[in-house]
Amino acid sequence: MLEQKYISGKTAVNIARSIEAAVASGKIAAGEILPAVRTLAKHLGVAGATVSAAYKILQERGVTIGDRRRGTRVRPTAPAAPAPPPPPRGVRDLVTGNPDRELLPDPRKHLRALRTGRRLYGEPLNDRDLIAVARAHFRNDRLPAKNIAVTGGALDGIERVLREQLRPGDRVLVEDPGFSGILDLLAALALVAVPVAVDDEGMRPDALLRAMRTGAAAIIVVPRAQNPTGAAISRSRARKLRTILRQRPEMLLIEDDHAGRVAGASYVTLVEPARHRWAVVRSVSKFFGPDLRVAIMTGDAETIGALERRQTIGIRWVSHVLQALVAAMWRDRGVRRQLALAEKTYAARRRALLRALEAHGIEAHGKSGLNVWIPVADENATRQALFQAGWAVHAGEGYRIASGPAIRVTIATLTPADARRFARDLAEAIAVRAYSAA
Repeated sequence: MLEQKYISGKTAVNIARSIEAAVASGKIAAGEILPAVRTLAKHLGVAGATVSAAYKILQERGVTIGDRRRGTRVRPTAPAAPAPPPPPRGVRDLVTGNPDRELLPDPRKHLRALRTGRRLYGEPLNDRDLIAVARAHFRNDRLPAKNIAVTGGALDGIERVLREQLRPGDRVLVEDPGFSGILDLLAALALVAVPVAVDDEGMRPDALLRAMRTGAAAIIVVPRAQNPTGAAISRSRARKLRTILRQRPEMLLIEDDHAGRVAGASYVTLVEPARHRWAVVRSVSKFFGPDLRVAIMTGDAETIGALERRQTIGIRWVSHVLQALVAAMWRDRGVRRQLALAEKTYAARRRALLRALEAHGIEAHGKSGLNVWIPVADENATRQALFQAGWAVHAGEGYRIASGPAIRVTIATLTPADARRFARDLAEAIAVRAYSAA
């Protein structure tokens, strides 16, 4: 294989380091299959066990995936891989998952009015006003809100909880397809993702029952605006899932309510009083903007306490300037009206795309959130055809484990007229592929 020339070293650590460097420089592409253990061992003049150990290091660092059928390959979104360039001029960006900039509240008025004072080491971790706002929001959704933490975004909170509660090799139940960031995080923590199939109402009860037999230590659920499918847990589905989860009251339950106020669906929780370990995290990225790296988290006393103790070793606290800004914006009536408008706008754009796709007989999923998931026969071929037509979309490979191929389309800035053009171009791409295959 050509990539063998970029791999060197006589120890497992050095071999792994050379592969990671080649991935970071783009010499080995994301998704590429690495040489077989025996082949690479012969090329380097080392024992097969040394190469196997190197591949294990890469898997634990989240750089590669071990696939029994296909061998070891670089993750589609490996941490070491260079960030993809933005789409060129003339190609519409439906990839990044960003909210619409025009629908985000302007923070400048609240920044000018901030009175945070001078803070030093040893002072309280969290802003009192933000904690009060967070407690009100969680209690409004009938969640216990005695224990509140503030983290640098949803993934930061989830990572800290997983690090404190789990150990390498533990299994974690995840939605399939599910958020690539969660899959990458689990891989980087050397945790094993166990796929649970989802439909428009969330995890399927039959799939959850099967997955529970693996002895998983935790489960991560997105209750609404699920990325990438847009699934939202219905009340009837939640009752079934809660019944199944009662079989394992000690299993850690994490809910990632990342879209919050602009999700386009009601919040339905799986948390129950009998659950020993649980956490619910809400980020402000989708409705206040990704640059505000703030999320609020509630959970049981042990989980939140462990998270905050770990914070004091690392970042110590989230900036009180950011915390105060988020609290002020959340309390502003004008901002709340703008969030309601944003939620209605995203819902209208999502429905417009679903209707346009349905008119062409194309299956698609998007009950809530900022994305629509479209199953296709060949996601890379479809993505390339759409790129030629002026649309950049996400291939589904990075979001799925056992589920079928698809593309993800971010609808945040997609007008109804855009949606009709996109659906037409996608229908043409599918027709051309079907004709070629025939």
